[in-house]
Amino acid sequence: MPSTAVSGTVTGGTAVRDRITLTGITATGYHGVFPEERRDGQPFIVDLVLFTDLGPAAATDDLTLTAHYGEVAEQVVQAITGEPLNLIEALAGRIADAVLAGFSVLTAVQVTVHKPKAPITVAFGDVAVTLHRERA
Repeated sequence: MPSTAVSGTVTGGTAVRDRITLTGITATGYHGVFPEERRDGQPFIVDLVLFTDLGPAAATDDLTLTAHYGEVAEQVVQAITGEPLNLIEALAGRIADAVLAGFSVLTAVQVTVHKPKAPITVAFGDVAVTLHRERA
């Protein structure tokens, strides 16, 4: 069965996508549905997987052919500290949209937003949402 790879190696007819992973980007945000969340703020932690063809950057050692992960991290912090939202789902969407708009080399992004201090009345370790967005 013929197959064409978007990037990387083809294994069993499926393209293995190149990726850049950033984990643990942390900032204080004022997101939530309760007044105290918007007043007091809390930490939000974001993990990202950036999908792109890393072949050209690897072959040339040229930063312009990849996503500058320092700039990506700065965009994430701006989104966390920006206009408050009710839901972390909306925050994840805001981050995905900003990263895709800011880095044309990316074909897709996976965003996980953690809210470890969510106002839940029982013991828990973390609350997180993950979304995947591809360039239209």
